[in-house]
Amino acid sequence: MKKCVIVGIGQRSLQAYVIPLTKELADCVEICGVYDLNHKRAACAAKFTGCDIPVFDDFDTMLEETRPDVVLVTTIDSCHDEYIIKALEFGCDVITEKPMTTDDMKCNAILEAEKRTGKDLKVTFNARFRPFYTRVKELMDSGIVGDVLSVHFEWMLGTKHGGDYFRRWHRQRKNSGSLLIHKSTHHFDLLNWWINDEPEAVNAFGSLRFYGPTREERGERCLTCAYKDKCEFYFDLPTDEFLGQLYYENEDVDGYYRDRCIFSDEIDIEDSVAVNIKYKKGTVVCYTLTAYSPYEGCKIVFNGSKGRLEVDHIRTGINSENPYSIRLYNALGEEIKYNFKKEEIVTTAVQSANGLTRDNDTGHGGSDPLMRAMLFRGVSSDPLGHIANSRAGAYSIGIGIAANKSMKEHRQVSLSEFLPYTD
Repeated sequence: MKKCVIVGIGQRSLQAYVIPLTKELADCVEICGVYDLNHKRAACAAKFTGCDIPVFDDFDTMLEETRPDVVLVTTIDSCHDEYIIKALEFGCDVITEKPMTTDDMKCNAILEAEKRTGKDLKVTFNARFRPFYTRVKELMDSGIVGDVLSVHFEWMLGTKHGGDYFRRWHRQRKNSGSLLIHKSTHHFDLLNWWINDEPEAVNAFGSLRFYGPTREERGERCLTCAYKDKCEFYFDLPTDEFLGQLYYENEDVDGYYRDRCIFSDEIDIEDSVAVNIKYKKGTVVCYTLTAYSPYEGCKIVFNGSKGRLEVDHIRTGINSENPYSIRLYNALGEEIKYNFKKEEIVTTAVQSANGLTRDNDTGHGGSDPLMRAMLFRGVSSDPLGHIANSRAGAYSIGIGIAANKSMKEHRQVSLSEFLPYTD
């Protein structure tokens, strides 16, 4: 039985960890404490689980009194480093939500603390565990495209999902590091994982033209906005059964509004980005993120010495009986379609996770249950490398950090300028 404490109680923390850990993993994990700067929101851990979970008003006190085996960090991104380092120095292993942190100085401080303490840090890249992306990994590892020469990677966020980042704390760079750190860290990690390589240099461009102060008819927040009756982005926070209780009812503690206007002039992150990446083995990548697409999903092309693999995953916005598509065009000019049925994909990496329910479709297409099983139950082997360590965490955010530097300084940025990994 692992003793676990959690710092940072919000939507992701509750839905992906607190509630599931007290139900599906209660036989192997004990949540012995939670802490959040907002004590009323922290109390929601017990409220939504019905379990007697202790709430602490100080992180250090929680560590001293509970002596946990592992600390789970689910705060806003810019605070990850503070709690990761404290936990490592206290002698705990750490599991942190992605991104590992938001800038190069914090990243290096985390890496130094992990090396100095000898404790273990894992980063929760749940996208690796989505069965469809695991299938892509299996195909790439099989060598069907040969040496990967170039990649085109387009990710689209629909306005419901994408717009939500611009009403929350993510909208300010000081909190999230931008979508290149908070959101694209998933995509960069998948890319690094799929092609089995590490990024070397980055050049990037970005803009904010859809969200931000692009319309005059706007207010501070949806709830009090004079234009809410005609705004297509109106979000009725108080009536949302889950978010209303978690955020609206606890605003009096810290003044955090979960329904801020997506057209605010305080937004300073990009809603469109284009990133070029050069990898150590020579692969070149063109990546784009659009946060206001009419539909949501991704389109990825791997061009290799043996052929071209085209991968499409349309998640929302377009009616389709099969949102998944994998097509190989080989050197003989043949088109080979790979059928994908999620229920048939039982990866070898999670076969030994005792008690795992493989047909559970909750949480990012079923990826969250798989990830939790591997992290907390453990497995005898991890042949595809689903579990991500701090190095993977560093290279994922490293691309985003380099992209931010590139946009700010108008130049190509090498990751060796700020990451200790130069081998």
